Amino acid sequence: MRIPVVQHRTRRRRALRRRVLWTGGEVLLTAGVLLLLLVVHQLWWTNREARQGAAREVRALEREWGASRAGGAAASSAGGDSGASGATAGSGEAGASGGRTAGGGGPGPSDVPGPPRPDWSQAYAVLVIPRLHLRVPVAEGVGRQDVLNKGYVGHYPGTQQPGQAGNFALAGHRNTHGEPFRHLNRLQPRDLVEVETRTAVYTYAVDRILPQTSARDDGVIRPVPRSLAEPAYGYRNPGYYVTLTTCTPEFTSRYRLVVWGTLASMRPR
Repeated sequence: MRIPVVQHRTRRRRALRRRVLWTGGEVLLTAGVLLLLLVVHQLWWTNREARQGAAREVRALEREWGASRAGGAAASSAGGDSGASGATAGSGEAGASGGRTAGGGGPGPSDVPGPPRPDWSQAYAVLVIPRLHLRVPVAEGVGRQDVLNKGYVGHYPGTQQPGQAGNFALAGHRNTHGEPFRHLNRLQPRDLVEVETRTAVYTYAVDRILPQTSARDDGVIRPVPRSLAEPAYGYRNPGYYVTLTTCTPEFTSRYRLVVWGTLASMRPR
């Protein structure tokens, strides 16, 4: 019987092959762990951080507005009888706004003072959507780093402010970074969308939904919103509108989902 002889060269080849396979396995395992950590960061950590930051900003706005109203009430009380005539003169506009709503013959110009022109990336309002259990800050601009990635909803520059004639248009993330518009597709006609500012609360009623359109369809945020890609969706007459936009399908940014509403009522704070 002949005994096979394993040459040193053969042993070296086998050892080298084992080292290559072991190193390759380690590289693949490390890459898998890094990929898993990236997914956890994107899907969990960014949401956690953004939601906490957005909640803090909502509380800060509410404290600021409360302090402002308390200061105004104190100043009014301090005026006493000497300020009675001034209060009477100023009560006409404020009193008219207190009882006015957008119902009846349709919205009229708001007598409630609107918010001052916000600074870029500054949170200045709170968006409330009861069906989605959502309460999130509204900031000026739609930049990713300065606004959307903070978990805020962004106001499209150049569109109208809350309660103004025209289109108050907003954008928000659907996935990651707080994903405030994650379930925007669940909204239905007659659902309410409220916008709280320092001076007033504006309530819009959802009435039209565009399930999907091009990301470049800027017709949906025009003063009279109407899709350029899907002309059957939108409005033909001027009014008081709110527009909510987000990416669709989920985890992509290829298309946009659009929800529209019209102003139903307004009340001073």
